[in-house]
Amino acid sequence: MRYLSVCSGIEAASVAWAPLGFSPVAFAEVEPFPCAVLARHYPDVPNLGDMTMIDGSSLRGRVHVLVGGTPCQSFSVAGLRRGLDDERGNLALEFARLADECNPAFIVWENVPGVLSDRGNAFGCLLAALAGENAPLLPPGGRWTDAGYVLGPGRTIAWRILDAQYFGLAQRRRRVFLVACPCGGADPRKVLFEFGGLRRDTPPSREKGQDITQALARSLGTGGPDDNRAQGGFYVPQIVEQAMSCKWSKGTSGPAGAVRENPQSGPQGRGYREDGISYTLEARAEVQAILSQYGSIAGSLTSEGYDSSPCADRGQTMLLDARVRRLTPLECERLQGFPDHYTRIAWRGKSAENCPDAPRYKALGNSMAVPVMRWIGKRILMADKLMSASVEV
Repeated sequence: MRYLSVCSGIEAASVAWAPLGFSPVAFAEVEPFPCAVLARHYPDVPNLGDMTMIDGSSLRGRVHVLVGGTPCQSFSVAGLRRGLDDERGNLALEFARLADECNPAFIVWENVPGVLSDRGNAFGCLLAALAGENAPLLPPGGRWTDAGYVLGPGRTIAWRILDAQYFGLAQRRRRVFLVACPCGGADPRKVLFEFGGLRRDTPPSREKGQDITQALARSLGTGGPDDNRAQGGFYVPQIVEQAMSCKWSKGTSGPAGAVRENPQSGPQGRGYREDGISYTLEARAEVQAILSQYGSIAGSLTSEGYDSSPCADRGQTMLLDARVRRLTPLECERLQGFPDHYTRIAWRGKSAENCPDAPRYKALGNSMAVPVMRWIGKRILMADKLMSASVEV
């Protein structure tokens, strides 16, 4: 599978798909630090820069998959939710233009759940552009559902909200993933939807307790959470114990086989080792095992670090006595499923060992979750194989 990645960031797709045999034809990224990360890890892959300047017709026949997560700020609270009135929001329509010009077998698009309730119906505009309709599609009931399917004259489209916590990562990160295929090609429903049995993420029975986000609010003395606001990378170890008897969040889902336990205790009962590394992030290979013992860390990785509260005014503060601290870039890499030190590069005259934290936090917070993308890649291969088998018959 050859793919074109746009709005590439630090390439979660490449990290996820390389073990599956996918190969990148080109990237398209303009932010300086992510560009440097790409140059460090993928020196032989051209970076085409501004996606609006790409002539997709020159790549027709060379690209099997078009993948990208166009900027989410225009659909988030942090970006004032200006939707298509924001030039960043309009990149979603540029993505559709590229799809028409490249005409790949699979299209994968990612964004924040806020796009589903955008006041300008940005999601309906994107669906129409990808499906080949002449006018924006309108959601039944005034809001697009968390999962759906469209059969258009040009493409079939499926979308679904997936949450990184059900893919072995220690964070709540709900994102919309859309897969589209040309009519007569593979079925995108077979990529995103699972059939033939009960969903494996049904919440277990629990004792009466607070919702985990309420526990966070009480711990930090703040209001309700906002997944889209960058809050400076806080981690509150004591809330992990509180979370053990809390309800799982509603409206989220993960792959079949996702395991969630109701642990009773954890190492030291505090949430981090003496050297300051959180237990849940001790090693990527052990994340799922530790989650089964210790519970999911509440919160979401943002462009400024780990968001466990909506308390923006705390900035860079470290309250160690209150057990509140900023996660390290290494921990944030593990939160997203990247290899250790993936973003630790030589930068602006500084060695890799002295790479500043701020651009690393931003790049990681804007990236996709690697295990989610790997699951999607596996499902693409399965759907492509099924389509090929049906054609042969």
